[in-house]
Amino acid sequence: MKISVIGATGYAGAELLRLLYGHPEAKLVHITSESHKGEKIASLYPNLRGLCDLTLESMQDMEKIGADSDFVFIALPHGHAMEVGKGLAHLPVRIIDLGADYRFKDTAVYEAWYHVPHTHKEAERVYGLAELYREDIRRAKIIGNAGCFTTASILALAPLAKEKLVDMQSIVIDAKSGVSGAGRSPKQGNHFPELYDNFKAYNVAHHRHTPEIEQALTDLSGETTVLNFTPHLVPMSRGILATSYAHLREGVTAEEVGAAFHSLYDNEYFIRLLGEGGYPSTKEVRGSNFTDLAWHIDDRTHRVIVLSAIDNLVKGAAGQAIQNFNIACGFDEKTGLDFVPMYP
Repeated sequence: MKISVIGATGYAGAELLRLLYGHPEAKLVHITSESHKGEKIASLYPNLRGLCDLTLESMQDMEKIGADSDFVFIALPHGHAMEVGKGLAHLPVRIIDLGADYRFKDTAVYEAWYHVPHTHKEAERVYGLAELYREDIRRAKIIGNAGCFTTASILALAPLAKEKLVDMQSIVIDAKSGVSGAGRSPKQGNHFPELYDNFKAYNVAHHRHTPEIEQALTDLSGETTVLNFTPHLVPMSRGILATSYAHLREGVTAEEVGAAFHSLYDNEYFIRLLGEGGYPSTKEVRGSNFTDLAWHIDDRTHRVIVLSAIDNLVKGAAGQAIQNFNIACGFDEKTGLDFVPMYP
């Protein structure tokens, strides 16, 4: 399959190039960057030296790029992918957007949280969280790849929502991310003296992944879900650990909780269940497409606490996009992603 990557110089775009290099059914034909047009990608990411020698192009001629591609992966900030999608709508090329533009069924929710007008409201799109929306992804023209925090959080809570084991208004998610989730552009808060030996919350009660999590959990439970989501930044390059809390419904047992997780995920290769009492960690999924999950039951407060660990650049971005690509093409989902996490 001929692949083009729009916005190849951000961390997610570069991670796509790294993973696609090892994919036996993918051939990179175009990579773009407006700020580095004409440069070799390996001059910006030396880890690709000798492996990916493509020259960065401008996305100004999207018609040509789209006509020359079977799939276009878009790794741009929000507000840009919908213009690409609209411009390619008349072509047979399929799109996987790693940003937020195509994640929401209701574009009014997108506009309220992202503060930009949605210019491709008529687009037929599906939500790209592979384990939960696989059948929709197979046929999709446009796939809105799930976000990083959302992937960790939704996968943690999906079994409980699907089996209606928890009060859907009681959910609190406390999540920590490595700094690569903030992108490659330098910012004061990501400056080494600011970040090192520091740990802080941000965007409390206003993070844009909140409605995305609510949308998926509402779908799964059939109940309108409103939750608290608080992200934190930790001084590491990659990884997310999400801790999710919810009140169990009256009479729900620990056995029912465990059965819900096993029923939904026992046949999912990229979900590794550590079981009740387990402790996932970011280092154990680093560089991989795995999600490690464990849960704890607090009998005193009648809460369930779910721990979820992913690599934000792989399962939370590029790896998930390739998993969606595999599903859409009818390939084995593990193709190009079946490798052991890096350790230590």
